[in-house]
Amino acid sequence: MNSPDALQALVRELHSASGGEKFGLDDERFQTILEAVAAKYLPAGSSTADVCAFYKTLRVEELALARACAAGDEAAWNAFLSRYREKLYDMALHIAKESSAARDLADSVYADLYGMSRRDGERVCKLASYAGRGSLEGWLRTVMAQEFVNRYRKQRRLVSLDEENEEGVQFAAVESERSLGIDPRLEAAVGAALTALAAEDRFVLASYFLDERTLAEIARTLGVHESTISRKMDKLAKSLRKQMVVEMVRRGMSRQQAKEALEVDVRELSVNIREHLAPAHVQENERQAFQEQEVKARTSEGPA
Repeated sequence: MNSPDALQALVRELHSASGGEKFGLDDERFQTILEAVAAKYLPAGSSTADVCAFYKTLRVEELALARACAAGDEAAWNAFLSRYREKLYDMALHIAKESSAARDLADSVYADLYGMSRRDGERVCKLASYAGRGSLEGWLRTVMAQEFVNRYRKQRRLVSLDEENEEGVQFAAVESERSLGIDPRLEAAVGAALTALAAEDRFVLASYFLDERTLAEIARTLGVHESTISRKMDKLAKSLRKQMVVEMVRRGMSRQQAKEALEVDVRELSVNIREHLAPAHVQENERQAFQEQEVKARTSEGPA
């Protein structure tokens, strides 16, 4: 499937499979959505065959539903609520551990998903950022967990000196000196690979490597089994290494040079890993938020 005609045929096939027509999502609009997703996650100049292969990995039914909701289609929103309303509350209860707090958390996420806020006169709907690369339910779990952290962060106005040091704020000059001998193509590849990760994958990596949470803690937060997180971590490590090599080769390195570049001490990189892994609203206070969450969980599970 290498020709433009074949690509168009695939888009029509996927559009039909998505069920987007019943939400007013026509072929042209659906193709625009697919192209935007591909532009974000595929390297520039990808072949038609690579684009077709990528399109086939997308969850087009969930993608169409989410984007129709973002466009304000009431039928789509009703279908979304019918499918996910109770699941969203269950996710919130799993995170907040208390009914009223869970309801408040779920309501806040509802507002973001529906698009109650506006920016520059335009309706802002969080569902517009769903790309169909993983399940919509998994993406919603991540959104819920991130909103929990965000609400906690808003309650804390001060960041300790230790936290600033941990973020590297006090050592910017030192980091700059360290990075002088690093090939910029490596740093670009690291940033590109991390940015291209799905939201839930970024959340898992940030929780484990930056926030020092255990696999069991991450699993409880996302409502899955610990073994699921363990398998995800192994898969992500292999996938990231492969993507970084591909990106460096694309930027002019040989495969051998790219593999050797990956042996660098990560402490010498000037890439802001936290910035790439966590969205802007999941920053310096995640660890305290999750620690408080675990304390609440242990308290609720203790003897009456």
